[in-house]
Amino acid sequence: MIYNLIIYLYLLGVAIYSRFNEKVRKMWRGERDAFRILREKVDPNAKYVWFHAASLGEFEQGRPLMERLRQEHPEYKILLTFFSPSGYEVRKNYEGADIICYLPLDTITNARRFLRIIRPVMAFFIKYEFWYNYLHILKHRHVPVYSVSSIFRPEQVFFKWYGRQYGRVLNCFTHFFVQNEISKELLEKIHIKDVTVVGDTRFDRVLQIKEAAKHLPIVETFKQDAQVFVAGSSWPPDEEIFIPYFVKHPEWKMIIAPHVIGEDHLRQIEKLLEGRKVIRYTKAENSQLSDADVLIIDCFGLLSSIYHYGEIAYVGGGFGVGIHNVLEAAVWEVPVFFGPNNQRFQEAQGLKAAGGGFDFETAEAFECQMDIFLKDAEKLRVAGEKAGQFVQGLAGATEKVLSAVDL
Repeated sequence: MIYNLIIYLYLLGVAIYSRFNEKVRKMWRGERDAFRILREKVDPNAKYVWFHAASLGEFEQGRPLMERLRQEHPEYKILLTFFSPSGYEVRKNYEGADIICYLPLDTITNARRFLRIIRPVMAFFIKYEFWYNYLHILKHRHVPVYSVSSIFRPEQVFFKWYGRQYGRVLNCFTHFFVQNEISKELLEKIHIKDVTVVGDTRFDRVLQIKEAAKHLPIVETFKQDAQVFVAGSSWPPDEEIFIPYFVKHPEWKMIIAPHVIGEDHLRQIEKLLEGRKVIRYTKAENSQLSDADVLIIDCFGLLSSIYHYGEIAYVGGGFGVGIHNVLEAAVWEVPVFFGPNNQRFQEAQGLKAAGGGFDFETAEAFECQMDIFLKDAEKLRVAGEKAGQFVQGLAGATEKVLSAVDL
């Protein structure tokens, strides 16, 4: 089969490229180490529920399910696998799963060996995960398999004439819990009927994050009574849009949490902010904070809590491959700004339609919207309220999934 040939060619490519790239090297070693981890940690008498997430974003979508399952059904143990180092390296010590490892690449041999060790009683594949050999073996063994928070588009291979053979992999799923009606309609066109529209579990996750938000004395001292603009996961093209505005408007304070925390990038930001008093979070002293104009977050793990301190939020990535998580900001009932590359992000489209999200292609358009909010506090309040209502109104996917699964 062509699929297996592609997998072996990919495996060869990873083996070669791992000699030159640290991220690929971690993935290569992690996949090879997975069987050792399983041999050491698997309890042969336990009943395992397997969750697979490609990377960190998919993990966050699966997390509410794992935590509810663990809380309400302690008779099960949870296996969590990742494909990407960006997921595994960040969450390898996550306490909500009993075993965490990389997923060995989808060869027939690996799939048989992996499933022979685990013998899962059910499996959840998050969003875009369609591994042909794993799924066919699970189906052959009559193991229920669920696709969660999945979303389908007409341009995907499953819906093309040349993708019919690979498209059979979709028949291996017991049920699809999809994000929207379009996905359901596309699946029905290829005769897949076990589909329920439940929305996106990320809405549940951001509400969890809000409940567990950190108290940040440094940020509180910096903010005091000022209006604050929070820019999260920003890249240089984003910063070139919003920083010029705040250089000219000293009545606003700003918090910037860049996506890449490297010294070169931090210095680049500081250079753009010449004329404003800038301080880095890790070097902040209380005596300096109240007079500072800009706080740069030069560490990880704080962003979802920092949005709480803003009147307006900006989420980066919209001038690159795509925006980051707008829901983490919107849940705090603040208007959310982002760049133009957001068409493929359903949550951003929904946020715009609800009146809580705003996108920009130019610094001039950004400045125009900022001026509107600066002059009209009521419009600012209403936009923030709509952002929060958008998140609250679409929560509940976790409950819908677990109530439909035979546990």
